[in-house]
Amino acid sequence: MALYHYKAVTSAGEILEGQMDVASNDEVIAKLQDAGNIPLAVREASAGGGNSAFGGLFKRAAMNAAQVLQFTQQLATLLGAGQPLDRALQILLELPESEKARRTLERIRDHVRSGSPLSDGLEAEPGVFSKLYVNMVRAGEIGGSLDATLLRLANYLERSKALKESVINAMIYPAILVLMVFAALFVLLVFVVPQFMPMFKDMNVELPMITKIVLFVGTTLRDWWWLLGIGIFALIVLLRRQLANPPTRLVFDARLLTMRVFGPLVSKLETARLARTLGTLLKNGVPLLTALGIGRNVLGNSALAEAVDKATEEVKTGGGLAFALSQSKRFPKLAVQMVSVGEESGALDDMLLKVADTFDVDVKNTVDRLLAALVPVMTVLMTGMVAVIMMAILLPILNITSSIQ
Repeated sequence: MALYHYKAVTSAGEILEGQMDVASNDEVIAKLQDAGNIPLAVREASAGGGNSAFGGLFKRAAMNAAQVLQFTQQLATLLGAGQPLDRALQILLELPESEKARRTLERIRDHVRSGSPLSDGLEAEPGVFSKLYVNMVRAGEIGGSLDATLLRLANYLERSKALKESVINAMIYPAILVLMVFAALFVLLVFVVPQFMPMFKDMNVELPMITKIVLFVGTTLRDWWWLLGIGIFALIVLLRRQLANPPTRLVFDARLLTMRVFGPLVSKLETARLARTLGTLLKNGVPLLTALGIGRNVLGNSALAEAVDKATEEVKTGGGLAFALSQSKRFPKLAVQMVSVGEESGALDDMLLKVADTFDVDVKNTVDRLLAALVPVMTVLMTGMVAVIMMAILLPILNITSSIQ
């Protein structure tokens, strides 16, 4: 027997969390399902939550995003062609070139052959399939439309991949620019600036404050670069630990939403994710309360997830979804208005998917504008920093020259 932590959604949309002392992970899932609940996460207590300081920094998933997308598309095609699930998984088992991916699919196939749902097999592969992915598949199983759900998932993953690739492609030039400028600044501060110190001492003159600051920064980087590196690494680890603490993460996420540029961007991105999840679940016949309970788990921002929890309580009392979401004032007004129209027209699922499409496009356009503005801003900023360094070096020389004249 072992102790397992679990999280599940009831038929009323409530989140259940607790522990069971049972023989296996599958037994926890079976008991939750027998009670009419939908399991979201099950893990052995001794396994921890995966929040160690170094865990995740260097860990690589068994399947990358492109492989997950290809698996989803191919599985949807095979199921749509009438192949049984275990036969479809057996066919897909022969396709991956990566040995890790092949072993992952083999474990999923074995789960299915043992009588477990596909969603349980996916959930048993941490770091490969997201909560959104697992919950979508589970909704498809409940609604009896797994192939259609996988097609929607493939479309969602393809859109996400295209958005990510467009951002990466647009970031290549700014990244190279920033890297080269920082390298030039490092060389100037560490190797060039300290060379002037003996000359300034020989001049025996009072150095301007800007020169003293630049010389101090240069000598500090030259002599203590290793200590600064350790300090930066320790700060990153400390921040990761702090953000793993739910109250601290809630405060951080709430403040992030109030930032002028990134707040609206995060809000739109998370709204699109929530809307697509809810729309897909509702199309598969999942009740709204249950869909809200699942949908809040795909949100990366804990403040918005808290807002969805409060909205769920409002919906339980008979309130509309649009009104419930508007109470937190954390979701975009356009999204709330579109949801209201969907409720009034009786096509909430379709309207939620339109909300997702609208905000996906909005996010892409916003990211494109930010990246377009990044290059000139970084160029001006770095040029200014180089100018400050050069001024710090030249000022004492110009002062000596003027005094001699």
